[in-house]
Amino acid sequence: MRLVNGRSLAPIGGAMDSRSSFARRITLHAVMLVAAASPAALRAADYFPPRGEWARKAPAELGLDAAKLLQAVAFAQANENPGSKDLAQELGNTFGKREPLFKILGPTQPRAAFNGIVVHRGYVAAEWGDTARTDMAFSVAKTFLTTVTGLAWSRGLIRDLDAPVGESLPAAEREQLFGSARNAPITWDHLLRQTSDWSGTLWEMPDWADRPVGATPADHPDRPRHAPGAFFKYNDVRVNLLALCTLHVWRRPLPDVLRETVMDPIGASTTWRWTGYDNSWIELDGRRVQSVSGGGHFGGGMFIDAWDLARFGFLFLRDGKWAGREIVPEKWIALARTPGTANPAYGFANWYLNPDRKSLPAAPASAVRFVGNGVNIVYVDREHDLLVVVRWIKNEEALNAFLGQIIGALTEPAVR
Repeated sequence: MRLVNGRSLAPIGGAMDSRSSFARRITLHAVMLVAAASPAALRAADYFPPRGEWARKAPAELGLDAAKLLQAVAFAQANENPGSKDLAQELGNTFGKREPLFKILGPTQPRAAFNGIVVHRGYVAAEWGDTARTDMAFSVAKTFLTTVTGLAWSRGLIRDLDAPVGESLPAAEREQLFGSARNAPITWDHLLRQTSDWSGTLWEMPDWADRPVGATPADHPDRPRHAPGAFFKYNDVRVNLLALCTLHVWRRPLPDVLRETVMDPIGASTTWRWTGYDNSWIELDGRRVQSVSGGGHFGGGMFIDAWDLARFGFLFLRDGKWAGREIVPEKWIALARTPGTANPAYGFANWYLNPDRKSLPAAPASAVRFVGNGVNIVYVDREHDLLVVVRWIKNEEALNAFLGQIIGALTEPAVR
């Protein structure tokens, strides 16, 4: 074994350092990574990367056309997000221009350039850019959050996803968050699917101030009202409410829960961190605990590198199991990827679905992706046994074209 940027990697044919090579330029040799494994290596379904390692194989060995794979990566690199790498500035340039109460409440940091990883049949086929950089993942944090909520449900800490959330909370918190007649009927399923229409203020941010609707700022507080479950509205204030409610159920900091139940078992690094806002601290059972955010809209959220995102995505590509151990119940995954009635292209946050291939025409209808601003993507394709992490690509159109080229590079069916 040898270390590259602090990561222990399986030996590669020759002495090629794929990460530094792709960080400087894309080369065919860097794409054609060859693992030390013998031809009789374990089947994809049996291989799970140990902590700090992920075996590589040459594209041809994995049923991929190396030249087409190279072209796909080059295309994506040419379509890097052109925005500022200073993410505090970029947030101000986007949300700050259309949200009258916008302010940075949590940490931010400058981002890396475009980078990513392609995993096929369980093995790394390509890697480019600074994949070891711990960067903001924006709304990909929502998928970590709903996973932790799901683990609370699977352990019986949440009785019923269709039960009002307030039933699971202490009396004071129930009254504070769900005491009104409008908020009382909101269920866990409503929060998970972003259909709650919860009305209120959390961490000094009213619900209407996030992606406000109305012709003028004066219209925003009087937004249209909807019955819980009837209307989908992407809203980080309400996702942060889900995080707070899940914290009250677990009675432990959610980053600790995530580390113990998911990230350590799948061999993630120790460099990721999940934060909230400067003002999102509460008193919980005699200690001060921060409630985390479900995105980076107002700063904060998940800071993580591409390798840990890949492990998280690979967990779901393998149906919630890791090396024979169930980490996330398959029943929860089935619920998470079930289309909502108010938005058939969205399951639980942040499971973006592809019904009728409308969202991603180049991908199969069964594909899902976890999406964060920037654009940050974890693409999970069970039909092709394909996992792709893409960080800082320009937009969804470029993503669709890139994924289409990756799928087009497949030369033979996946073996599961």
